[in-house]
Amino acid sequence: MGASRVVVLGSGVAGAATAFALARRGAAVTVVDADLPGRATDAGAGIIQPWSVSREGEFYRLYADGAAFYPSFISALAAHGVSDIGYRRPGALVLSADSAELDEVEARLAARASAVDADGAEMGEVQRLDQGEARTRFPLLDPTHSALWIPGGGRVDGRMLRAGLLSAVTSLGGVLREGTGVLHAAGTSIRVSVDDELLEADAIVVAAGAWTNLVLAPLDFSVPVEPQKGQIIHFRVDADTSSWPVAQRTNSSHYLLAFDGGRIVAGATREFGSGFDTRATAFGMQEVLRAALVAAPGLANAEVLETRVGLRPLPLPHDQLPRVSRVDSGGSVPVWVNAGFGAAGLTMGPLVGDRLAATIVGAL
Repeated sequence: MGASRVVVLGSGVAGAATAFALARRGAAVTVVDADLPGRATDAGAGIIQPWSVSREGEFYRLYADGAAFYPSFISALAAHGVSDIGYRRPGALVLSADSAELDEVEARLAARASAVDADGAEMGEVQRLDQGEARTRFPLLDPTHSALWIPGGGRVDGRMLRAGLLSAVTSLGGVLREGTGVLHAAGTSIRVSVDDELLEADAIVVAAGAWTNLVLAPLDFSVPVEPQKGQIIHFRVDADTSSWPVAQRTNSSHYLLAFDGGRIVAGATREFGSGFDTRATAFGMQEVLRAALVAAPGLANAEVLETRVGLRPLPLPHDQLPRVSRVDSGGSVPVWVNAGFGAAGLTMGPLVGDRLAATIVGAL
């Protein structure tokens, strides 16, 4: 009997990571993507620093496990010819002008670092930095901000990550198809097509991000996920930024992080009820600029390179885990869903894709 044939609809981090993990386990994978504007993976900043978040329980454990998975994940990609996905660990700063806010975060980090299950083992030894020390690490910062230094903080380039995963899929014999994947249900028969061509499939994975429910509609099934718009600005500064850390403000969704070549990324809005609007707007840009300049006044003379807009697949309610499960459709071909990572996709996605692939292969 030949390899199990799995069609993955969607090639953002959720779909691409699942496809790679399936192909590594011997499945014959076809990845279908409509290349719609607003893919969250392409826009996301790529911060990998889960330890300071206030959320607890299963969400935090999955978030921390996702960060811890990266070294072995990168080794797996390297074995299939992918040498760089923009992953670096330059550390992270948690910023505030309010010492009480930093005290609260510091206590949370200390508790996680000392936990028996070592959820925070990857964070490294956290240090309290005064204003001058924080600016030494990220020179554009406001001089009134103190910080917590988290050595294990990192970042990944979402576009490079996606490209690397898809390259690895093809090196393992997988097929990439650009087009609109459509599910067809007739009684117990479930089929999938791309641009009216039926594809042979023993299993189907719907990992279409914010568009997941549009893809699932022919099955009369949906998951509680909605689009959430995020607007981001990329700057260029005249400095060697390759070793600059991630900088995040306490009690805020706003951040700064540096990539090589003087590129600084500032974000992000979290626009509920946005639908599929992918426009960069004056209001969104104002919000991002204001927050960026409050944290780092030194950005005032930076060149604006581009704006990016991504539609995060946000779970409902908003504090829920990603929606990763089999569709209970009773169909002859099993369908799985992998969606709903919100702003955590670039951290959680590779690990969740790997776990889901193991489940699918075990069930076929």
